[in-house]
Amino acid sequence: MPHFVTLAACVLNQWALDFDGNYARIRESIVRAKACGARLRVGPELEIPGYGCQDHFLESDTRQHSWEVLARLLRDPALHGILIDTGMPVLHRSTQYNCRVLILDGAILLIRPKMHLANDGNYRELRWFAGWTRPASIEDHVLPQIVADVAGQRVAAFGDALVDALDACVGVELCEELFTPQSPHVAMALDGAEIIINSSASHHELRKLQRRVDLIREATLKCGGIYVYANQQGCDGDRVYYDGSAMVLANGRVLAMARQFSLADVDVVLATADLDAVRAFRAAASSRSLQAAAESASRFPRVAAAIALATPCALGTCAPSRPIAVRLLAPAEEIGLGPACWLWDYVRRAGLGGFFLPLSGGIDSCATAVIVHSMCRLVVAAAPDDARVLADVRRITGLADYVPRSARELAARIFCTAYMGSANSTPATRDRARRLAHAIGSHHIDLDMDAVVAAVVALFARVTGRTPQYAVHGGSAAENLALQNIQARLRMLLAYLFAALVPWVRGTPKALLVLGAANADESLRGYFTKYDCSSADLNPIGSISKADLRMFIDYARVHMQLDILSEFLAAMPSAELVPAAEGGRLQSDEEEMGMTYDELSVFGRLRKIEKCGPYSMFIHLLHLWHFDADVGLSPQAVAEKVKRFFFYYSINRHKMTTITPAYHADNYSPDDNRFDLRQFLYNSAWSWQFRAIDSAVEQMAVSHTIS
Repeated sequence: MPHFVTLAACVLNQWALDFDGNYARIRESIVRAKACGARLRVGPELEIPGYGCQDHFLESDTRQHSWEVLARLLRDPALHGILIDTGMPVLHRSTQYNCRVLILDGAILLIRPKMHLANDGNYRELRWFAGWTRPASIEDHVLPQIVADVAGQRVAAFGDALVDALDACVGVELCEELFTPQSPHVAMALDGAEIIINSSASHHELRKLQRRVDLIREATLKCGGIYVYANQQGCDGDRVYYDGSAMVLANGRVLAMARQFSLADVDVVLATADLDAVRAFRAAASSRSLQAAAESASRFPRVAAAIALATPCALGTCAPSRPIAVRLLAPAEEIGLGPACWLWDYVRRAGLGGFFLPLSGGIDSCATAVIVHSMCRLVVAAAPDDARVLADVRRITGLADYVPRSARELAARIFCTAYMGSANSTPATRDRARRLAHAIGSHHIDLDMDAVVAAVVALFARVTGRTPQYAVHGGSAAENLALQNIQARLRMLLAYLFAALVPWVRGTPKALLVLGAANADESLRGYFTKYDCSSADLNPIGSISKADLRMFIDYARVHMQLDILSEFLAAMPSAELVPAAEGGRLQSDEEEMGMTYDELSVFGRLRKIEKCGPYSMFIHLLHLWHFDADVGLSPQAVAEKVKRFFFYYSINRHKMTTITPAYHADNYSPDDNRFDLRQFLYNSAWSWQFRAIDSAVEQMAVSHTIS
């Protein structure tokens, strides 16, 4: 008889502390997996309370309610007959662990604590959990009474063990452990684990999925075996978006893979793998067999599971899944889908009526508007087949029988854009904003705010007896900046006013969420006004560089058939906050910043990803900009660019403390609130660091003279 095992990797859109909703989604995924013939079901990391509980993990309530949900799963006879992997926090001997709990037929087989914790970037697991430091060992865990009564057992095995089913051996690996140099799956596979399960809460970043696939493929190519990877999906209450992509691989081949971005709350990916093929693959690798037989090889304790994972079937009636080709999205596609799904999760869970966006006619607000358009496209595509999506649409719009027929039609009901013009605005930006709004279907408002600006300036003049002037009219730098900031900050005030009252004017029931549109480059440089219209409820593009946004707009121009976007790509970036100079010359963002957006992206990636301070950044840039003949900048010019960047970065860093919560899309993100933990008060002279740069420039000059 063939040994074909059907396995289920689940993608759930869990929500931190939503115990009712989380339980319902877990149960639905188990029922669906079982109905499809799966004998093993794997769910996302910490799926019972939700991964993003953060400091709520320190509360006894979170643990208590997690045990209550687990007890409910244990007592449900509909969930018997399948080996279930689920996740929750567990307090063991007064120490809290991030755990997997494996259950079968109403009993707990194993509580497996996470050994290697994620504690960088967006992750702070060491704040709430300890790592299990005793690999290949277990001890008894005394169960709380509520679970002991249901399971009929007083204690359960706690620690790092393998689960021995009647016909296969299962090892457990948790998220970060896959990414570590000494991943547990290696020792488990050498000790006979044929199936490795991994429960993850891995967030989306541009270009990141390739790494996950490569790591799992390499694990199964090197060790042989079946790897079942489950992942969370959706916005569970924070800036990150978990992008699903559950998968099953065997001996280096991808057998099944879930969608990377989906509006579905529950997605179950199934694959049937051949255990005999795993055993043959391993037996053929003599070096692997020698390592497995070595005295130094780890020997894991075993926990028995009274279930056969192989599906009984007659010859010719069932077959293993055939390998599939993995399609990895281009970064431009990811920008169009990840933030769109994040926005949908946020608006449907916030209970509001849609979004309001100040649409300036520039590329940043254009990209934000197109992301909302992408969201509407996804919703319209999903609504006919997903009752939950349709129910959310009706609740948001307040229309009990509404069925969206197009993205433009839906946008007209849930998306409002506004061009907030002033005397300094140009007809070109006003016209671009109007035509983009028409193309995507948003309810568009075109207003002039000169009367409001004039009223504020008049109030100042009445109080002080002085009237500020723009620089082109002879005003000082302080006057010029203040007059620009008045316009920028009034746009924030107007945005919130219109977001609150436009639905009332239109006779719709709910206020709108205000969207910001500041990109990662401008945030890094501080080239925005604190508390201007970049201060909003959400910012879909806050960790995306200008270069990536332009790439996305070019992609959307073709694939979303938005011809108007070519004009945004051709336009010069301009804040349009001052009158045109003599000869009609417009304000230029790059001229005012003293650096190009491309240069800013280089500074940002060296600062954050390469961990460069001023001196090491100068050394890196010498190779990029001085020794490269195509650029050919002098060492002095490179030094001045580096010093200019760090000066403006440091004097504007305080702005990041109040930045709008932004979708996390890239390791390049300068988000101060969670991801990029640096001070906001600097000595902007950087005297020691800049002297080191100047000394290096002098040494190069002397060396060049001598040579």
